[in-house]
Amino acid sequence: MTGEEIIRRYEEDGYVVIPEVLDQDLTREAQGHIEWMGKKYPDIRPEGYHHDLIVDDPFWIRLCTDARLIDVIEPFLGPDIALFAAHYISKPPRTGLPVLWHQDGNYWPLEPMEVITIWLAVDDSTTENGCMRVIPGTHNGQKLYKHRSEKDKANVLSSTLDEYLDEEKATDVVVPAGGVSLHDPFLIHGSEANLSDKRRGGLTLRYIPTTTRIKRENFPAYLCRGKAIEGVNTYPPLPHFRAEDHYPFKGCDQPPWG
Repeated sequence: MTGEEIIRRYEEDGYVVIPEVLDQDLTREAQGHIEWMGKKYPDIRPEGYHHDLIVDDPFWIRLCTDARLIDVIEPFLGPDIALFAAHYISKPPRTGLPVLWHQDGNYWPLEPMEVITIWLAVDDSTTENGCMRVIPGTHNGQKLYKHRSEKDKANVLSSTLDEYLDEEKATDVVVPAGGVSLHDPFLIHGSEANLSDKRRGGLTLRYIPTTTRIKRENFPAYLCRGKAIEGVNTYPPLPHFRAEDHYPFKGCDQPPWG
């Protein structure tokens, strides 16, 4: 698929799939990282490895700032790019929770709402193990719909759209491990529970141009490419690798980690 076709599909449908972005070695490291996090944070469900855990995790930041991922979104955001947030949603076999219908932009304190999500498939993401589902074209009009709290049914976000949905138009977003999908912050999407025997690990990566302001005090962002804008957002120093605290990965003993 050409760059022009990727942009066209994204603009028309609100999402696009790009396979084979990361190599097998890095993908396997990410798979191991999820397993390592499960041991480090046994009291946190694996669907909930949120951005606050990234601040002192060199591998996570190394993964999120990989040049191949940034290359994918530079045509959309321009040359000055920051990571706004990241979140592993790892659905364990047979007990993985669903993500109810929602729009990402409903949850984000961004001004303006100029942001793109890369959904990185750490494992093969299939219909059987609860891949993302989207309703194509629902990003058109750039409108945020009303959401409501939903805690009666176990789910990842504890909320869902409080609007009528034509679910017959939904389509599964199947992505092989190492591939990605991109989606718009206004696109309506969700995913089913994982009732299969295979884990479905995915990493959502939220990228913004450095001109977009995060309206949350001292919320850490990470400069991925280009230049920061003075007075816009907080960019903490990168953590150094500590063998006793961190997941080991290729290059962890080299700058900027070592």
